[in-house]
Amino acid sequence: MSRYRLYPTAIQAVAMVEHCGHTRYVWNLAVEQQSWWNPRRGPAPGYVEQNRQLTEARRAFDWLAAGSIIVQQQALRDFSTAMAGFFRGSHRKPGFRKRGRSEGFRIVAVKPSDVRQVNRRWSEVRIPKVGWVRFRRSRTVPDARSYRVTRDRAGRWHVAFAAVPAPIAAPGVGEAVGVDRGVTASAALSTGELLRCPGLRPAEAARLRRLQRRLAHARRGSNRRAALKARIARVKAREADRRKDWVEKTSTDLARRYDLIRVEDLNVRGMTRSARGTVEAPGRNVAQKAGLNRGILAAGWGLLARRLEQKAPGRVEKIPAAYTSQRCSACGHVAAESRESQAQFCCVACGFQSNADVNAAMNIAAGRAVTARGGAGLPVPVNREP
Repeated sequence: MSRYRLYPTAIQAVAMVEHCGHTRYVWNLAVEQQSWWNPRRGPAPGYVEQNRQLTEARRAFDWLAAGSIIVQQQALRDFSTAMAGFFRGSHRKPGFRKRGRSEGFRIVAVKPSDVRQVNRRWSEVRIPKVGWVRFRRSRTVPDARSYRVTRDRAGRWHVAFAAVPAPIAAPGVGEAVGVDRGVTASAALSTGELLRCPGLRPAEAARLRRLQRRLAHARRGSNRRAALKARIARVKAREADRRKDWVEKTSTDLARRYDLIRVEDLNVRGMTRSARGTVEAPGRNVAQKAGLNRGILAAGWGLLARRLEQKAPGRVEKIPAAYTSQRCSACGHVAAESRESQAQFCCVACGFQSNADVNAAMNIAAGRAVTARGGAGLPVPVNREP
């Protein structure tokens, strides 16, 4: 996707909000209809049947007919695609959409004349029943047959053209690099580089905590609560933008410098799952685990690995993460005592000293993964006492 920032006028923004409302309404109707069907009633209606029902609904309701048929039909098409992914086992079952979340709509059958360049900085895109909406021309606009317009919680509009960029070519130097992802250092490279994902500044973090405290005391449904939620969303959007920018620049740099990139095979979704538990079996150290989850998500672990695979397809290998932080990259000895602290590694067998994250990255770069009893993934069991 090639995404650009949209700058609609006040009137255009109102029309685009109506498009989002029609998309959400049609999608939620499809979800509700799907929930009523079971094997005894036969197959649920597909896209063709739902499209026919949409035509009847547009005849019955003028407010629905006032919207764009393209926007509403594509909501049904997206729901059909989501259900196909659910039955295939690659995605979760689609659920209801809420106002203020997952806001957006898709336009198809885009012609080359629907996108025009105004000057070096600005371009415009034609949106049905909205008109020409300008967007910031931050890079060359690709030729695409469809695009999606989205609105985030901070109230910003974006347009994403459905054009997959070409992968980054390998430099051909024959070098491999290991990437160890952490919380203190977001990414440690086997070359010794420590990369940190920028987050909120101390003043911004204090402001966010202050706004969250005020939100906790605001009455639900009040205008004050809505204003506070918008201000919090703007602060968090700034943090997310910095994280995405860092991931894009880091992944592009690694794909251009190295032929082979090795990362840990981590289940980030499982690692960031809440430890709250249930009423019958409450969790332990819930607050500490929540802080760790926030640190992992703020470091962009999953996004970095995903963007590396997209920019350098076939050149990213996932190495099992077991004991990579306890193994000495110099002699291969594995011992928990070698990890003196979170940042320092000192091998108890050979005395090798290094940054703990860099030592783990060197093991990842070599493709080494060992088990507790030693030998797995290595030519000889070198992780035993000499």
